[in-house]
Amino acid sequence: NANEVIANIANKNLGHPIGQKHPVHPNDHVNLSQSSNDTFPTAMHIAFVQEVHQRLLPSLETLIGQLRLKQKTYEKTIKLGRTHFQDATPMYAGQEIGAWASQIELAYKRIKSGLQAVYELAQGGTAVGSGLNTPVGFDTLVCQHIADITGLAFVSNPDKFAGLSGHDALVGASGDLNQLASTLLKLSNDMKILASGPRAGLAELVIPPNEPGSSIMPGKINPTQAEALGMVACQVMGNHVAVSMAGSQGQLQLNVFKPVIILNLLQSIELLSDSITCFTKYCLAGMTYDVERLKEFQDRSLMLVTALAPHIGYDKCAEIARKAHHDKSTLKEAALSLGYISAEDYDRIVRAEYMLSPFETEEQ
Repeated sequence: NANEVIANIANKNLGHPIGQKHPVHPNDHVNLSQSSNDTFPTAMHIAFVQEVHQRLLPSLETLIGQLRLKQKTYEKTIKLGRTHFQDATPMYAGQEIGAWASQIELAYKRIKSGLQAVYELAQGGTAVGSGLNTPVGFDTLVCQHIADITGLAFVSNPDKFAGLSGHDALVGASGDLNQLASTLLKLSNDMKILASGPRAGLAELVIPPNEPGSSIMPGKINPTQAEALGMVACQVMGNHVAVSMAGSQGQLQLNVFKPVIILNLLQSIELLSDSITCFTKYCLAGMTYDVERLKEFQDRSLMLVTALAPHIGYDKCAEIARKAHHDKSTLKEAALSLGYISAEDYDRIVRAEYMLSPFETEEQ
């Protein structure tokens, strides 16, 4: 145990043989006013908070900054939206990236706000939470010293019985990491889909050739950074299940599954921080849109017919889209052949740049 090692080192430095528990005793002195039941959860909380502040939050800030930069770059670039893996109405490419950034920002805020409960330390609860064998005010004083040393806002847990038998703060924090993992997995999948190709996929995104060439196919560029990010997300989700189960194992006055909880939490933070940093540096920073490809899809889309719905009705628009698809013609050709609109009105209404926001009514 750490207390025995510390006592032996102290006794040796004082000129006494080790193993004699004199003059420094491992329990009477080193473990004075404490128990492993309160020091272990206290150490868990300190380790988690420090790792979040020192590693995870900085990596997320860099990712968000790079996403917002890309959003600005493509804020006026029109592309085709997609729902259900089918063509949808137009949007700005910057809006696509901005949605990713907003999701990451929400996860960032959730992680920071979740730390408020983790700042509460169980130190001073000793064996079961009652504070037996501690002087009055010991818990508050210890937490103040820890806050001063770390520069973080640690405080004494007002209910140390809950602090020893339950680890809801850490289970909640794990849930916040799980939310981040869910968002990162979506980001990973979106980028892989948009970068698919280069000849038989969407090929809207161009990603840096980090490892050009597969094990057998020369020149093939795989989205390895996005794939790594996705694998990390899956692992973090699995870790959250383990933390959730371990958090439920606080029978009566002590949860003994503490090592499982902190092991998975620290692993999740390490994996997230490293993968986010690598993804931002080696993939996102060099990512670009193929603007010509975006224009090609936009011009071929049948969903631009949606702009006609307020003028000729949904059913006629659907008929135009089906005819254009069946005849392999343009929307305009199908609309004119059906006689539902004039060429002049079609050119005036069906314009992608007019389909990017709500329209104003006469009352407005």
